[in-house]
Amino acid sequence: MKRLNVLQFICPTGLYGAERWILALAKFLNSDYINCQLAVTKESKDQNIEIFERFKFLGLDSHQIQAHGRFDLFMVSKLVTLIRQKSIDIIHTHGYKSDILGVVAAYITGIRSVATPHGFENVRDRKLQIYIKLGGIALRYFDRVVPLSEDLEYEMYKIGINPKKVRLIQNGVDLEEIERERSSHIPSLSANRDEKIIGYIGQMASRKNILDLIKTFDLLYAKHKNIKLLLVGDGPQRDELEKQAKEMDSSSKIHFLGYQNDRLRILKEFDLFCMTSSLEGIPRSVMEAMAMGIPVAAFDIPGIDKLIVDGKTGLVADFGNREKLKECCERLIFNEELSYTISQNGRDHILNHFSSERMAQGYTSLYYQLLDMDNTIMKTSSDIAVNSALT
Repeated sequence: MKRLNVLQFICPTGLYGAERWILALAKFLNSDYINCQLAVTKESKDQNIEIFERFKFLGLDSHQIQAHGRFDLFMVSKLVTLIRQKSIDIIHTHGYKSDILGVVAAYITGIRSVATPHGFENVRDRKLQIYIKLGGIALRYFDRVVPLSEDLEYEMYKIGINPKKVRLIQNGVDLEEIERERSSHIPSLSANRDEKIIGYIGQMASRKNILDLIKTFDLLYAKHKNIKLLLVGDGPQRDELEKQAKEMDSSSKIHFLGYQNDRLRILKEFDLFCMTSSLEGIPRSVMEAMAMGIPVAAFDIPGIDKLIVDGKTGLVADFGNREKLKECCERLIFNEELSYTISQNGRDHILNHFSSERMAQGYTSLYYQLLDMDNTIMKTSSDIAVNSALT
């Protein structure tokens, strides 16, 4: 059976959900069947392309495509050259810009194409809005579009994707990475363990709605002084958020840590993970927190509802209801029995339903189906359950 050459293609903005998703998929794809490679665009000197180095660390081929600015359409010709040089069978794209460039390159070279939408962005920038819309149009021309959740699957139908092209493969998280950090005995990062730590890890972008998290924390601080908020990550809204945080009564307890390589070590210190996003697929950061055994409070939006069963695997508040979210945080921080029960239930939910290994089996089947090849890989019963959704 032919070993397939599959090229993961992304225009990275850091090492966030989509980038970590690619790393998890590549790690668990069986190299006997799939030669997984990566191509990233290099658009500026200060661009974070850490995924490039992480991919190489896995022992896999990584390639950079030099670009002149963020919207350099000449990248298509460079991508075409790479596809031909590396005898790529399938290009697998991630993000609106890579979708546009990737589907054109696939058409020119005559290879198969797969796109995984990781969620949509509600941005104000007019140029970005146009490119995001073009990205949605580009999805119609892929051989397969593979959303991460049922809600994203529904969004694909809304933007006009042929239902025959859509295949749902549930999102997954690298449980090996989580377990390695859980079992480590590195000393605590916190000098004052009398303080309860509320935390968030991820991009600081519009759809993450972090200002509501800051305001919720401020409400909680009015009643409880032994708390602090750690915000891990970077993005276009960080500067503005820092300015707004300084206006809060709780400003001295709000810490912007920026991008951190050791996010899981920091995550392990949290007493609570809180997310106030307005738009998500199935958020990787929440899956990681739950797998780590950290209780989660969040606004109840599509995507979150696949992870949190209110009162069982986490606590949720209606979107925008900061007072109710404050109460959720308060219960999870100061009720140890509830916090323990929620965190254990949440961890079990992720371990049982959201492994990257299962996700990789689903994509292996999909890749071979695209080329009309029999997938003879041995499957566990859980893998069969995933793959049956693809036929």
